[in-house]
Amino acid sequence: MASQTPSEIHTPISSEEIARTFDEEVAPVDLSDYRIEDWLTLAIFWMMCGCVFLQFFTRYVLNNSFGWTEEIAIYCLVAVVFLGSVMCTRQSRHIHVDFLYRYLGPGAGRALATFVDLVRIVVFAYLAWLVWKYSSIISDEMMTTINFPKLPVFMIVFAAFVLMALRGAHVAWQNWKRGYSVLERPGAFDGSEELAKEG
Repeated sequence: MASQTPSEIHTPISSEEIARTFDEEVAPVDLSDYRIEDWLTLAIFWMMCGCVFLQFFTRYVLNNSFGWTEEIAIYCLVAVVFLGSVMCTRQSRHIHVDFLYRYLGPGAGRALATFVDLVRIVVFAYLAWLVWKYSSIISDEMMTTINFPKLPVFMIVFAAFVLMALRGAHVAWQNWKRGYSVLERPGAFDGSEELAKEG
């Protein structure tokens, strides 16, 4: 006996109903959550895109590649990664494991989450110090393809680690005031707790 697959059911919709969907009011755009590092990351990202496009165009269309575009694109990518990490720190979006917190009591979970917040601040501050020390060693080095120092790239990485430490301290303060962090109650941050209350 052959199994029958259910046929798809499409609800008919009129052209007037389709046209009415364009009249619905669009929610206003809220840019208040973005900070200076986010806008700087966006600008560097588009600069990187311009370099990649220029590299593609000169290599495959003009058959005469600009060698400097690849190096600049790489340094732009480095800046985008580290400045983007500042936003991840501010929004608690870095990879974390919250599985253990399901089995800990509220007091132990709060203590461990506070410890994680403090370790994060110390690690970012230490990495900032390491980048500062390293940049002082290579302060005279120039880029390979253009006569421009590498130091500004490392200063962006240094500034990103300093900002991550500061944003991490702010997140730790917010977690302490709130009484929980994303590790202890991930549902409070991704909206699933609100959905559970409504349901």
